[in-house]
Amino acid sequence: MRVMAQMAMVMNLDKCIGCHTCSVTCKQAWTNRTGTEYVWFNNVETRPGQGYPRRYEDQEEWQGGWELNKRGRLALKAGGRWKKLATIFSNPKMPSIQDYYEPWTYDYSTLTDAPAQEHTPVARPTSLLSGKDMKVEWSSNWDDNLGGSAATAEHDPMLKNIADKVKFEFEQTFMFYLPRICEHCLNPSCAASCPSGAIYKRTEDGIVLVDQDRCRGWRMCVSGCPYKKVYFNHRTGKAEKCTFCFPRIEVGLPTVCAETCVGRLRYIGLVLYDADAVLEAASVPDDHDLYEAQRSVLLDPNDPEVARAAERDGIPHDWVEAAQRSPIHALINVFRVALPLHPEYRTMPMVWYIPPLSPVVDVVRDTGYDAEDRGNLFAAIDALRIPVEYLAELFTAGDVAPVDRVLRKLAAMRSYMRDINLGREPDGSIPAAVGMGEEEMYDMYRLLAIAKYDERYVVPPAHAEQAHSLEELGTECAVSEYGGGQRGLFGEGSGTAQPIAVENFQMLQDRQTSDSLAARSDKPSRVNLLNWDGKGAPEGLFPPASSGPGPVTDTGPPDTSADGATGPGGTGGLTGGADHR
Repeated sequence: MRVMAQMAMVMNLDKCIGCHTCSVTCKQAWTNRTGTEYVWFNNVETRPGQGYPRRYEDQEEWQGGWELNKRGRLALKAGGRWKKLATIFSNPKMPSIQDYYEPWTYDYSTLTDAPAQEHTPVARPTSLLSGKDMKVEWSSNWDDNLGGSAATAEHDPMLKNIADKVKFEFEQTFMFYLPRICEHCLNPSCAASCPSGAIYKRTEDGIVLVDQDRCRGWRMCVSGCPYKKVYFNHRTGKAEKCTFCFPRIEVGLPTVCAETCVGRLRYIGLVLYDADAVLEAASVPDDHDLYEAQRSVLLDPNDPEVARAAERDGIPHDWVEAAQRSPIHALINVFRVALPLHPEYRTMPMVWYIPPLSPVVDVVRDTGYDAEDRGNLFAAIDALRIPVEYLAELFTAGDVAPVDRVLRKLAAMRSYMRDINLGREPDGSIPAAVGMGEEEMYDMYRLLAIAKYDERYVVPPAHAEQAHSLEELGTECAVSEYGGGQRGLFGEGSGTAQPIAVENFQMLQDRQTSDSLAARSDKPSRVNLLNWDGKGAPEGLFPPASSGPGPVTDTGPPDTSADGATGPGGTGGLTGGADHR
């Protein structure tokens, strides 16, 4: 047994109201710059729906994740080394910008600067990629107002296995919100797909990051990730992904998406797992066994033998204590109400979900019956197969039994706590009906409903002695001021680098229509043939016309080497060195 630590997250879907606060704050913190206009490290999807990018769950099309080959061994669904080598310059299995969406802004100056006139001026949507007027047809949650309607039914990959049961009743079923971030998997297929070895999983806390200097933009990671949570920055030519806000995690703070969540639906904590058991668990033949197999990999931090083995393997004592107080361990392995997203991809995801009971409650309420009576709720769970089977397609590879057990526990908790809240004598038979004790059910209610900040987020601060080096290496950060990595030979896309700010229409217009490079006056630019956008004749790129042939003088700042580089995207922290990649 080799014990390792993993930062993980659980989301209670009954609490998500679809406000997108998590998406906006994450966008402001991590992808608020040119080249990442379409990128959402955190997005909220409406289900049933197509997802983002649309139909990303159709692995017959995108071939993400792992599968068992003919010999029963794990293999990348998109193919191994030879297939990747054959398609390395033209990867056909990757979503296009239309599958994401073409980002846009509005020409607000038309409104603010328009003179008095008979008709109201209109700010047309303008593409942030081409600078041309466009018609908005798709976005990161275009299904928001269509969830549960026939409009999205034919495009939802999760409905293909239960389409015959949904066909006539779909409009009367349900909808719910599904927030998504990178899963920071125990068996990440994105890392295995990268020809450059740029994606690595930190041994200290399991966070998966992209080394921007090693990334060469092959984009195999985009194809390899079945959740499509690795994005290509078209400006820098690098891959970027959710960093689990590691600069915050290292000082004991939760992620930005969790900190700002209006519904308080996110839980963050440390779990301990047996690294030697991951391969075996991910290789079980039956997809229905993957949920239990992954759950069995997670160790009980309260077991003295596990605690001793963890400290033997270099996990600090206070981290073991944090794992013992972790809400993640409690929700996954004590109360057993959290489920992984698409375990059939065999990546062993570490962002888990508590499935929503609200679709069942809504149906009971709409019929005029008591929506908190356990008899009504239990009967509805039995009768209302459509939402349960849809949830099973999402969380248990189609196996209804685990989802059914979770919904029964949530329904029992709802009924049991109503008696307490109304001052009535609690009914001990309610928790007993789902295999729980009264005290255990109250503890689950407290964690899910009224847990305080320090109970929802148990994030132990990093230990300096764990890191191989604590230099502030901008190369180790998943993103940086300019999209990550060096500003050297392959570092730029078109024109000069832009600061951390969404490019407004005026800036876009200047860059797209000017005859010369739209350089910032406060910072000299470095230009070469690989990042020159063809406009004008930047100083230093060509010999002066009057002087004839001669050496070219580079007037830009010197290239920053990795040995002394610093990046505003956060410290290298516990990213370590070559051992971690």
